[in-house]
Amino acid sequence: MATVESLSEIAGVHLVPELTPAGRRLLDAASELFYEHGIRAVGVDLIAERAGTTKKTLYDRFGSKDELVALYLRRRAHRVRAHVAARVEGVPPGRERLLAVYDALESWLRAQSRGCGFVNAYAEVGGTDHPAIAVIRAEKAWTRELFADLARDAGLAEPDQVAAELHLLYEGATVVATAGGDPSILTAARKAAARVVAAAA
Repeated sequence: MATVESLSEIAGVHLVPELTPAGRRLLDAASELFYEHGIRAVGVDLIAERAGTTKKTLYDRFGSKDELVALYLRRRAHRVRAHVAARVEGVPPGRERLLAVYDALESWLRAQSRGCGFVNAYAEVGGTDHPAIAVIRAEKAWTRELFADLARDAGLAEPDQVAAELHLLYEGATVVATAGGDPSILTAARKAAARVVAAAA
């Protein structure tokens, strides 16, 4: 498990490989299309056309659409983690760092038109052997482990239990804020998280 001190490092380690210019255009196009329209609704022809390249180039660079989907989510994970790390590292060590994760969530979701890309993707590929499943689960595990590390750093009792409760609030707030159309829930989740943290201090 990563330590809090290595947040900047774990935000991007080994998530996104080096790509050729054509590969980057394809990944950029696919990322935008998958997020805005869904994985199943977007075909390789549209991705190649949007990227100004060919299906052959897509298959040469990524092997399959499924692998491109997984890479889209890996890069998204890199960006989410970097966003969270920047927000958390700006707060002095202690209990407030746990609550800063919710501030990062609020600022991230302001720029996202369709909520959590990982939840959206799982709704389409869950229950299959799609390579994206491992990426989605790793991202959710990373968030919970982050809460656990921050709880330990803050000297809280039962840090794993605290992490489980904070992660539940985090994920629930994400869904209610987006699918439920209620962004005010993010403030409520932060306040509830503060009560959890105070009770464990």
